[in-house]
Amino acid sequence: MSHAMQTHPAPTALNITGLILAGGRGTRMDGADKGLVLLGDKPMVAHVIARLAPQVSSLIINANRNQDSYAAFGHPVWADEQADFAGPLAGLQAGLQHCTSPYLVTAPCDSPYLPHDLVQHLAQALVSADTDLAVASTSEDHYQTIRPQPVFMLLKTGLLTNLNDYLQGGGRKMETWYRRLNYCETLFTDADAFRNINTREQLQQR
Repeated sequence: MSHAMQTHPAPTALNITGLILAGGRGTRMDGADKGLVLLGDKPMVAHVIARLAPQVSSLIINANRNQDSYAAFGHPVWADEQADFAGPLAGLQAGLQHCTSPYLVTAPCDSPYLPHDLVQHLAQALVSADTDLAVASTSEDHYQTIRPQPVFMLLKTGLLTNLNDYLQGGGRKMETWYRRLNYCETLFTDADAFRNINTREQLQQR
């Protein structure tokens, strides 16, 4: 598989922008904006910001509703270019369009326990495998089943053109898109760190 990108500096916290994906409908949360739902004494997105911000140079939030509420956290907020809540790839597209660093790392607004070493681990994998994109994965059943976590990825921002073409062609699936590229998946041993909160019941079980 040919490399899509030109030579890049090695990814570090100084040249990686973080993108928090908060553009969904919140269907399983009774239509609530999940990032703004309280977990403990603060909105769920605040937990994600607290974990991701120390790992990157700056943050962007992708949100299609309540943009003023998200902007109050002090980071730029951008909506999808695609209409009708087109999914996480549309949020990624918005993030890439407004990213000024050579790398972008993504995390969803409903995963408040994401690893403190998420970016470091993804960056090491991307460099070691010499790829343009690194995706987190977790193990189940004592490593018998490896599950990709595609909304947690580190990628070179030059992939925007490729993503634009995929979306314009009607593509919507995250895994279908990145598996066409020069990518790697890297294993995180703590699957619970990637647990997302989709329902009111899960919110109570936290």
